Formats: sequence, C-alpha cells, structure tokens
Amino acid sequence: MVNIWRGLIIFPLLFIYGSCHDFMFPNAFHQSGKPIAEFKVPHFGGAFPGTASLVVGDDGGSAANVDDENSASNGGKDDDETSHTLSVQSLDNESSNSSSQIAAVGGADVVGAQTTFKGSWELFVENAGVSAMHMVLLPKIDQALMFDATVWKISKLKLPGPPCRKVEGTNEEDCWCHSILMDVETGNIRPLRIEHDTWCSSGALDVNGRLVSTGGYNNGSDTVRILDIAPNSEWIEYPGALGNGRWYATQVTLADGQFMVFGGRDFPTYEFVPPQGQKNTRNEVHAFKFLVETHDPVENNLYPFVYLSTDGNLFIFANNRSILLNPNNHQIVHEFPVLPGGARNYPASGSSCLLPIILNPNENRRVIPAEVLVCGGTPHDAFEKADLQRPKVFLPGNTDCARMDITKRNGKWKVINMPSARLLGDAVVLPTGDVLLINGAKSGSAGWDDARDPNLNPVLYKFKGDGTGSKFTLMNPSNIPRMYHSSFAVLPDSKILIAGSNTNPGYFDKALFPTEVRVEKFSPHYLDPNLAQFRQEIVVEQSDNQVKFGQKFHVQIREGGAIEQAKLQVTIYSPPFTTHGISMNQRLIQLGIEEFNSGKIVVQAPKNGNIAPPGYYMLFVNYNGVPCRRSMWIQILP
Repeated sequence: MVNIWRGLIIFPLLFIYGSCHDFMFPNAFHQSGKPIAEFKVPHFGGAFPGTASLVVGDDGGSAANVDDENSASNGGKDDDETSHTLSVQSLDNESSNSSSQIAAVGGADVVGAQTTFKGSWELFVENAGVSAMHMVLLPKIDQALMFDATVWKISKLKLPGPPCRKVEGTNEEDCWCHSILMDVETGNIRPLRIEHDTWCSSGALDVNGRLVSTGGYNNGSDTVRILDIAPNSEWIEYPGALGNGRWYATQVTLADGQFMVFGGRDFPTYEFVPPQGQKNTRNEVHAFKFLVETHDPVENNLYPFVYLSTDGNLFIFANNRSILLNPNNHQIVHEFPVLPGGARNYPASGSSCLLPIILNPNENRRVIPAEVLVCGGTPHDAFEKADLQRPKVFLPGNTDCARMDITKRNGKWKVINMPSARLLGDAVVLPTGDVLLINGAKSGSAGWDDARDPNLNPVLYKFKGDGTGSKFTLMNPSNIPRMYHSSFAVLPDSKILIAGSNTNPGYFDKALFPTEVRVEKFSPHYLDPNLAQFRQEIVVEQSDNQVKFGQKFHVQIREGGAIEQAKLQVTIYSPPFTTHGISMNQRLIQLGIEEFNSGKIVVQAPKNGNIAPPGYYMLFVNYNGVPCRRSMWIQILP
C-alpha cells in the first residue's frame, strides 16, 4: 500500500519536473623542450531520518526532488547483468522559489532553528609556506598535515637548518620545505623534512592515527611513507615498498584496517600496501582490466573513486563506469550502469563522496544501505582542448550530480543539476550529513593553466530534505580562487579548513592564478551566531573514547536546558586524505541512539569494519541540526 501511495505522489511529479605531471604522450613537448602540461588523469540534502537538520533556502540553483527510497527499483528485481548499458534516472530541473530562510527539519516535520546565514569566510594563515596539494587532519593532535611536491625544489618556507634534501641524480641540494604540520587553532607551523617526491600521491590514516602515504613521482612513485602523531615525529620513508609505481593512485582502507592502492599512470593494477618495512614483489600486484577499459586517449580514469561498501565489496568508479570488486577473491561482483554526460576522474576531475551511513538503534540489518554521490567533471575531450590545442579552448564543466545506492544490484543513477558547473572541486561531508561542494572551476580541465572561471561559491547539498524545494543552496563566496591542487579538512569546531591551489609547475607569484599559500576557514550555515543556543558541549572526560565493534558506549553532554532526544544526532567522521578533488576514505556514520537521560547519550558502535573500518573518528553531537561546540576523538578498535 505504501508503494501505491508513493507512486501516486511521484508519478505526477515526473511531468512537472520536466582536467600532477605534464600529460605524457611520448615526446609531447613545447618547443622550449619542457613538457606540455601537467595532466591529472567523481541519500542527496538536509536531515537524517528521525533527526533535526538545517535546510537552507535555495538561492537560484534549480533542481528537482528525487525520491530517496527505491525510486529506481526496476520492479523489485535484481539486475545481475554485468554489461555497462545505460540505465539512468534523469530528472529535469524545477526552478524553486528563492528563499533566504534556513529551517531545521526532521523528515517532513518542521521544528525550530531558523536562519538566513549563508556561511562566512576568514583568512586563517597568510603564508603556510607550502601550497597544500595534499591535506589531512591528524587525530588527537588536531594538526593539519599539508604537503606539495619536491620536484620543483622551491616553496615559500625554508627548512630550519641542515640537512637539506639531496636532489636525485644531481649534486644539488633542496633546502626548501615541502611538508608542514599546522595547528588548526593557532596556525602555528612546524616544517617537516621529506626526501621522496610526494607529487600526486595517495594516503590514509591507520588504526593508530598515523598517515600512511603511498606513491608519488619519480623516486617517490613506489614509496610508502609514515608520519606518526607522537610529539616531534618526522616522516619515515620506505622507497621500493610498492610493486608498481603509484602516481595519481587511490588508497582505500579495508574492513580489517589494511590498505589497497588502485591505479596510477601507466599502471592499470592494484596491490595491498605492505606492512611497515616490507616490500611487495611484482607477483603481489594484480592486473585490473577495468582500468584499461576506462582509459580515454587523455586518461580520465586516474585517481579513481574507491569506497568500501557496507557489504565488504569495493565500489570503484573510473571515467564514467563503476563496479563492485570483492577484495578477497579479486572478482568483479557487479557492474553498474554507465553515468552519461562526460568524464569524472582525473583530468576531468569531478568530485565524489560516500553519503552518510545511517544506523538504527540495536542495528541488526544484514546489509546497511550505502549511497555514492558524483558531481561535476568535464566532457571527455576537455583536457585535449585546454592543454594540447592552441589556442587553448576551455570547455564548460559538467553541472550534474548523480547519486546511487551501491548495495543494490539494480541500482541506477539519479541525476540532478547543480546551480553551476564545477570541476577541480571537493565534496565535503559535513558533521550533519549534508554535503558542501566547494573549490574548483567552471570550465577547462585539470593541468597547468588549463582551467578558467573559478567557482567561488560553495553549494550546500541536502542529504535528506522535507520533500520540498531545491536540494542545492548557493552559499557566500570566497574571494580566493581555489583551482587545481586545492584541498580541505573538516575541523573539530565544524568549520572547514581550505588551502592550496596551484595551476603552475612551481611557485609562481605572477600568473593568472598565482600559487596559493593562504589558508582560509569557512563557517557553514549551521554556525550562524543566532543558532549558538543549540550547540551542545561534549564532556570528554566523562565519555567513552575507545570502543569495539557493536559495543554500546556513552557520550556525556553538559546539561543546560531541556533537550529532546528526537532532535539529537550522533555522528562519527573519518578524516579524509584530500588531493586533486578526491577525498580518500571520507566517511560519516550516524549512530543509533539507544538511550538519553541527564545528558548521557547511549549509542552503539558500528557492528563491523565494513560499516566503519577501525581507526580514529571525530564524534559530533548535533542538536536541531547544529553541531556541538567541539567534536571528540574516538577510536574504534580492530
């Protein structure tokens, strides 16, 4: 009966909603003898079920609403075909009335918390010393690790003293800093030494909060690096640890805390990252035909989007195709429909994220739904036009966002349009579950000087809404273009740290888009000062900070006024390794609330590593869609 009523509601609505290194073709060089260009080969909206979450009024972006349950169910039958034929649910845009008001909603029930705040920007650090091509927030110490590449042998910050880096194959010394730790509260910077080139590398946090970094360029391409969170830690590097070079590759964390790394220029393969100090042989590298098949003449399948699904399979998206891979037997389990409309991976460089995973109290479902969002990108020939053609031609980027449940074999892409085109951007999963599309350009491609039209306005995408209005809201703009090589981090106070942007093969001050070393913070809509009354305070010393899978644990918030359990939300967030528009291992899980009494919230940890791999998470308590004053770090033990 529910499906009948849903059909009666949805059917009429269908009539109403009527481009890190120069691109390497062999011997493709300028007359100067320099390489032509660097070539880098992606549930929607507001509230979680049963909670309150801010919904922002649309500022002119047009979009249709999409049913978030079984709207592409294919008659309830699984589609086991492995062919990549088109099967997409496309919805025309509806121009919704512009609204300046943000309301907190729980499902379709409107509650308090009204705001017209569209976010604010602050300049946090004037000169970080390095342009943050890569960034990750390190657990417990609340420091952002930023690094660029050693290949240029220059930055904006000198090393504090000897020894300098020996430049590979020469007698040169490089005394510039290429890696820093930045305190996200004070802005204090500690330079770090690094030897093996990190240009266009990959990474992930391990169960103890250390960054394990893989790949890069030249002497760094087969290197594994580790940075601990202990005081005064320095990089430990293991060159030759990988079986293949990994340049523009993607690293993913598995359910047991192991890592796999996929792809990279000239290597359509994957491998498990070896334990510290060990080396992979070529026999431990797995050929991956999927990356051969998705390779355009200008690649468009580097930095593939890779997510651990809640069923233990790996969802892998490259170019415009996506599959499920069983990491245990190395078999492709399923291929999803092609996502039409252009390419999404480097150098097309759309953005993507795993949408929030919602857990129930006393969770016992066999499979927990998981959805992926892919936004923006470019036409397949955008890099060719912008980088290889003279004069350069900057094709408009894609304006669409597509969403799909990756746990369903009959899953279909549900497509909706953003307010504007975006490539080179980032998809930030906020503590409340909504997604902030930020950074990037509106035309061109990844590559040196290959993009134009900075997209200065973040766009809020509502993970779940009340069924009315647009899913997108235009937020207040920055005045700093964040183009190629930008990055971000979600901070404990729920602000977003924004850094990087370098469209130049080095540190250029006089360029159309100069090498950017300024660092900003963006305060999203939920940080409206008028909503401060809803910001709860976690009493860390009275809360559990280490848990095992499936364990019930408690979080204590400071009492101060009546709190309604129905408006509470507890989420845990895994900080991503961000680079080139890809956010490796970004993951947000809403925990089921078992009990709430006298400020004590009892929740249940995820039941296995498929839902939440072991490691450190930022735990947020949201009330009326407003995050707490500061998150706490919690470790899920293996």
